[in-house]
Amino acid sequence: MVFPVFYEHKRIKWPHPLIMVAREIENNRCKGVLLEGVKKEGNLLAKKTSHFWALLLFSIGVFMAQLDNGIISSALTTINRHYDVTDNWGAWGITIYTLGLAISLPIVGKLSDRYGRRKLFIIEIALFGIGSLLVALSPSFGFYLAARFIQALGGGGIFIIGNSHILSTVEPGKQAKYLGLLGAMNGVAAVLGPNVGSFLLDLTGNWHILFLINVPIAIVLFILAFMRLEESSDPSPGRLDLIGTIILSFAVLSLMYGLTNIDINFWASFKQLEVSGFIGAGIVLFIVLMLYESVLEKKENGDPILPIYLIRQPRFLMVLLIGALSGGILAAMIFIPAFTENVLGIMAEKSGYWMTPLALAAGVGAGLGGTLVTKRGPVFTVIISGLIAAIGFALFPLWIELKWQFVVSSMIAGVGIGVILGAPLNILATEGLQSNKGTALASLSLLRQIGMTIAPTIYAGFIARGFNNMGNLFQSDFQNVLQDNIARADLSKEALGELAQIGQQMAAGSGAIDANQMNEIVGSIQDPALKEVILNSVSEITRMAAENGYGGLYWSAAVLGVLIIVASLILVPLRGKASAVSRIE
Repeated sequence: MVFPVFYEHKRIKWPHPLIMVAREIENNRCKGVLLEGVKKEGNLLAKKTSHFWALLLFSIGVFMAQLDNGIISSALTTINRHYDVTDNWGAWGITIYTLGLAISLPIVGKLSDRYGRRKLFIIEIALFGIGSLLVALSPSFGFYLAARFIQALGGGGIFIIGNSHILSTVEPGKQAKYLGLLGAMNGVAAVLGPNVGSFLLDLTGNWHILFLINVPIAIVLFILAFMRLEESSDPSPGRLDLIGTIILSFAVLSLMYGLTNIDINFWASFKQLEVSGFIGAGIVLFIVLMLYESVLEKKENGDPILPIYLIRQPRFLMVLLIGALSGGILAAMIFIPAFTENVLGIMAEKSGYWMTPLALAAGVGAGLGGTLVTKRGPVFTVIISGLIAAIGFALFPLWIELKWQFVVSSMIAGVGIGVILGAPLNILATEGLQSNKGTALASLSLLRQIGMTIAPTIYAGFIARGFNNMGNLFQSDFQNVLQDNIARADLSKEALGELAQIGQQMAAGSGAIDANQMNEIVGSIQDPALKEVILNSVSEITRMAAENGYGGLYWSAAVLGVLIIVASLILVPLRGKASAVSRIE
């Protein structure tokens, strides 16, 4: 039966009761849609706010922890004098921090997956703050080393927790951008550490302030994490793998200790028990751990500390190899202050500031890496990173003669380093994972740390061989260099006579002249103008030796960039096979 919309009764019109009911339903439906829209807008706003706080807290935490890893280098001599220890003992302030980082990485990654990233972030910040306070208040050198270890246990996992939290909570389209920002903070802090340390030390004259400054920052982060940071985790049903955790700790400690004992004579170092013995013990412990974890994985409630199923995948192993190579490239940054001092003639106290262009470029590169991952994918981004870094470091021996050329070259290298520091490798390491993201990222960071530990020894070998070759340079090039400098100088007859006598002494000697003999000759010169000419000539030979040594170093870094490109190309078909297997499963 059809009802008219209105009944008419002379002058009065009114709606039919059924129509009123229909209108009420329609009004309620509109209100529901409106409320649903408001609710969605509120959820979106809440999510954006949550992401903002997470990114802010993790960025500050990453910057603080990574800054401390480099800031101590500027104060090392002052700290050694304070505790009256030798330089060899004093270097343990850095070594113990490296060992603590290496141990904490895989363990914190697993614990954050299991128990929640918010909880572990709070614990890590607390440990880092307490460790910083204890370092500043250390009454003895032994206490100082123990406090540095506590610091490392706290600072080592912050970057891992931040990355895995982003990968678990942020929509895929924005992950690369956020990871790029964290990578930028990590890279810039690593490079700026020595500069900030030098500035604070010059300003205050007190090395304790380098560590006390961390305490209020840690307290603020601790409070804000409780209030603003949301929890995320990949809960595991099994029991915590305590035995595996203990074996892993000793395996990493033994391996890293052996690696840090390698000296300039790389292969000869393996004849020493504290190198080959500890590295061998570490490898044996890793084999034992793999066997134990494989058995544990098959148990119903087994939850291995290592991602065994990932380690069996060629794709993941190739990502770990690229991570180790990227660590080797990162280590090349350590030698930039020495390069500017020995090759460009920068004063030693100012050389650290010349890392700033690379640091700024690394920050830009990390952001660029996030954008490239979103638009072109992680493998393409890694290839671009290796290419840019290889070009930048190859320019060091090929092109740099003036300071502005150094700035351009270091900025190109910095962009390449920044790109790989950010999103691409983290995306590749966690690709296709529904859980264990923190564990995968921790494995990647551990391999990068191993690369950063091995590479400096290889690089230092190039520098040592360059300076050891100075005797040959004196024999082959010194005469030409000296003649050019004499031609530009206005020497007196007396000076020329004295120069002839020196030439006769050198001709009467046998064999190549080393640096010590040249210093004796320079010390015996009476004429000031002649002395200046010979000193300039000796400095030029020294610079040539430095160019040879650092040239080998940065050619090696460029080769690592090329190897990253090759490994990335090999990774392409491996990713395809992994995707095909996952689709079949």
